[in-house]
Amino acid sequence: MQTMRAMHNHSTVAEFVLMGFPVPGELQIILFLLFLAIYILTLVGNLGMVLLIRMDSRLHNPMYYFLSVLSSLDACSSSVVTPKMLLNFLVGNKSISFSGCATQMLFLVTFGTTECFLLAAMAYDHYVAISNPLLYMAVMSPRIYMPLIIGSHIGGLLHGILHTAATFSLSFCGSNEIRHFFCDIPPLLSLSCSDTHINELLLFNFVSSIEVVTILIVLVSYGYILAAILRIRSAQGRHKAFSTCASHLAGVTIYHSTILATYVRPSLSYSLEHGMVVSLFYSIVIPMLNPLIYSLRNKDVKEAFKKVLKTAWFWG
Repeated sequence: MQTMRAMHNHSTVAEFVLMGFPVPGELQIILFLLFLAIYILTLVGNLGMVLLIRMDSRLHNPMYYFLSVLSSLDACSSSVVTPKMLLNFLVGNKSISFSGCATQMLFLVTFGTTECFLLAAMAYDHYVAISNPLLYMAVMSPRIYMPLIIGSHIGGLLHGILHTAATFSLSFCGSNEIRHFFCDIPPLLSLSCSDTHINELLLFNFVSSIEVVTILIVLVSYGYILAAILRIRSAQGRHKAFSTCASHLAGVTIYHSTILATYVRPSLSYSLEHGMVVSLFYSIVIPMLNPLIYSLRNKDVKEAFKKVLKTAWFWG
């Protein structure tokens, strides 16, 4: 609370207005229904994945523990943005308090950065699973995967605190209308009447560094994975290994491409409209798609889902 109060003292703006999508009034209800459906699918898909992994003992290994954490992050990040956006479609007052805006940014940056680190950890986990399948459980013991999960969350939280504190220590003394559907960093910097040069450098350098490190880990891991797959003699074994990695590689590619398009670019080339469309994907669409990406090509998950359906049918 003291941190929020200290940040508030630097500003003459008591609240912000999330302008959202510039659409005619008659389309508001259509967008509300569309994003409500997406949000419901996101919660059902991700929380369902968490429950499925918890219920089926065959999924009790590090690979699926990572997937369970990823699903939790997607459910949380979508819940930070979507409910407020849905409310704004229905009511005329689209305001969000100063502290509420800071809280939204803190959680969104934290969850987003944690997911970057977690995807890199999952790439290493896939490498161990394919290169040493017989020793997988011994190598990826709780002493290894738990620090990776905890470290991802700590790194995400520190990054979130950094940008939230830096952004809300600025002065906001002009317009309070944010041309976005949530409190993102670039549109808030565009509203500030302070010098935002340091903030832009922080954003570019930290996000670039995190992207370079995590993408490099993924690329190196998949380089070793490819070498391990090529050593597999049977076509069936190679196909199974490729299937194991395909979903994760697709998820990594989609997620990082949207992050790079939103934050790792010169400020002069940044368009608020473009940023709003791209951020729609990483904050709302990707969390809905991830359960599909990680389940459609995963035989173990599909078998576990069929088992749950059979159990539900039997008791029904």
